[in-house]
Amino acid sequence: QVQLVESGGGLVQAGDSLKLSCAASGRTSNNYAMGWFRQAPGKERELLASITWSGRTTYYADSVKGRFTISISNAKNTMYLQMNTLKPEDTAVYYCAADSSFQTLRERRADYWGQGTQVTVSS
Repeated sequence: QVQLVESGGGLVQAGDSLKLSCAASGRTSNNYAMGWFRQAPGKERELLASITWSGRTTYYADSVKGRFTISISNAKNTMYLQMNTLKPEDTAVYYCAADSSFQTLRERRADYWGQGTQVTVSS
């Protein structure tokens, strides 16, 4: 089992930055891939970015490419999402996830999920 705990969400204004963290514990493995998803009310869960445990391979959705940066600290078992130039449409619950397959995250599926952290961007 892998436990994931997100932190760093909050209320910000349009144009501000925010950095989310996802701490992993339990049976973590360097074979895992991790990703950030979000879900806004009435919308499907969306994969924003994903990264292999080594950090060598990343993926970004077009909606966040150039504004968001995913990173990982193996020493701290923690994944991050740096979000810049936030927009009101970025308002959602943000989830981190882990899976043994990088491709599975692209299919919006994962073995393990965090509980989510709310990000609200006011105009």
